Amino acid sequence: MLGLTPQLALRLAVLCVLVVVLQVSAVSQVVIFGASADLTPLVVAAVGLLCGSLPGAIFGFCVGFLFDAALVQTMGLTSFTCIVAGYGAGRLRELRDPQAVVVPMIVGAVATAITTFGYGLLNFMLGIDAPVSFLLLRVILATIVLNAIIALPVFALVRRWLAPALPDDPRRRRRRAYTTGGLSPLSRA
Repeated sequence: MLGLTPQLALRLAVLCVLVVVLQVSAVSQVVIFGASADLTPLVVAAVGLLCGSLPGAIFGFCVGFLFDAALVQTMGLTSFTCIVAGYGAGRLRELRDPQAVVVPMIVGAVATAITTFGYGLLNFMLGIDAPVSFLLLRVILATIVLNAIIALPVFALVRRWLAPALPDDPRRRRRRAYTTGGLSPLSRA
């Protein structure tokens, strides 16, 4: 887990407010193929991939709480699903440290699936009246596909916003030097 510096916490707080305002006011109004993109799971997953599991989970809680408050929904449902998405993306980074280019797309699609299906399941378990139909499943699948398509630019924007506050990860530095022709840690001994 990366240390949470005051500069990183400030950048995460600004990002949290910005993503919720942007999602509620603009992105949710644009409908493509019968569905609209959802930036919240993508940004939460990107923060988890860049910062680790604990900052990802905390950021997911804050985004979900602010999103529920902005839309006057049942408090805690979006927070819970975003916590799972942020923590899962952070654990993936901590355990596997994937470096492939498509990782943000896959993680964004999985995070979107977790948040949309999880939100629907929690609504159903709480007995909140919500229409369950084939049309809803089609909208959820279209949202997952849309989010997978826009995951790479969203991840790049989040990385660019957080990069000045992120400490250099020694594992990445070591791996990069080894793969580009640097000496192996075993050959130095």
